[in-house]
Amino acid sequence: MNILKAVLAVSILSASSLVMAEGGGDRVYGRMIQDNERAMQEYAAARGKTPPEVTHYRYGMKLDIAKVVHTSPTGSGCEVMPAQMTYEDSSGDLQTVEYRAMGTACWNQN
Repeated sequence: MNILKAVLAVSILSASSLVMAEGGGDRVYGRMIQDNERAMQEYAAARGKTPPEVTHYRYGMKLDIAKVVHTSPTGSGCEVMPAQMTYEDSSGDLQTVEYRAMGTACWNQN
């Protein structure tokens, strides 16, 4: 009977930790995006440029990329997440585009 109680307790604790992890990814990605935006504001200020505003990518959108300045990490999960790329266009202005990217840890998954 004690073994059954122990298995039940472990199962309940495991399930509750999975529930808590459900919304954690959104906070992590949000923090990564905020860190990227803050770093790009500092980059712009150090170079005397106007900080870029974030543009959400639309399919077929034409991008004038002369130099990629920074891309946010995509994380180590296997899910679609927000990502940002900041670049200088052909006029030297900073632009940031936000798009959806697949995580990089998708081994052996169909």
